[in-house]
Amino acid sequence: MKTVMKWLTAVSFATALAPAGAAVNVFACEPTWGALAKTLGGDEVSVYTATNAYQDPHHIQARPSLIARLRRADLLVCDGAQLEIGWLPVLLRQAGNDKVQPGQPGNFAATDYVQLLDKPASVDRSQGDIHPAGNPHIQTDPRRIAKVAKALADRLGVVDPDHAQQYAKRYRDFDARWQKAIVRWTKEAAPLRGARVVVHHKGWVYLLDWLGLKEVATLEPKPGVPPSASHLSEVLGQLRRDPARMVIRAAYQDPRPARWLADHAHIPVVVLPFTVGGTDRAKDLFGVFDDTIARLLKAAQ
Repeated sequence: MKTVMKWLTAVSFATALAPAGAAVNVFACEPTWGALAKTLGGDEVSVYTATNAYQDPHHIQARPSLIARLRRADLLVCDGAQLEIGWLPVLLRQAGNDKVQPGQPGNFAATDYVQLLDKPASVDRSQGDIHPAGNPHIQTDPRRIAKVAKALADRLGVVDPDHAQQYAKRYRDFDARWQKAIVRWTKEAAPLRGARVVVHHKGWVYLLDWLGLKEVATLEPKPGVPPSASHLSEVLGQLRRDPARMVIRAAYQDPRPARWLADHAHIPVVVLPFTVGGTDRAKDLFGVFDDTIARLLKAAQ
């Protein structure tokens, strides 16, 4: 028995002194940031993504499995700007992991590194699900993802300084490919500039800003409030006076309001990936925008 106990003690001690080359455990709140962390981290990171493209990232249950994952994390990567306000604070409190608490190097919010749009002049509960710091859905603009990538590579180097050079190199490789892709996507999407669109939720502000699309109506009467029949009728009346080219929604959103409006207004519904995994083609970050541009162009024809 004493021999077994000595062996277990030795194993525990060796584990505590594990080499710096061990994988950095990354807990990503959304698929976009999980994919980006894996691209920049390579074999030096192990990435767990808490949500998928068919879930509303505003409303996630703080399940025990998520708490357990966050308890073991070295780096937490999320949207921020209070997108996860309904569930992330509970995870942080229950996990009790000092490394990933706000203000620590292990806590990374993507929205801290870009300029946010749609900052409300005032905030009260009657306005619906709005975010005081601005719209958090920055992942629909590849230019903003580029800025987050630089900041995330730097943060990986802080959390894991032994591999900082590898993270920096992967960032340079990624950025070179990403900037070329942005030029290509922007050129391909040029015919879309000025197109008038209806959106289900105000989750496309950054995509519209990048491509020059114009939002003329929203299916939700207020952010986060499901569309009512009366509101949809009002939107339909608006479109009869001032037509739009298409209705845009994300994969996780209820398809029925967009389908009803499209049928009555005689315009197409476009289901965009919104994040990695949102469509069959959106298997990685590049695929998200390849498919987004292709779907928009097809609907605009």
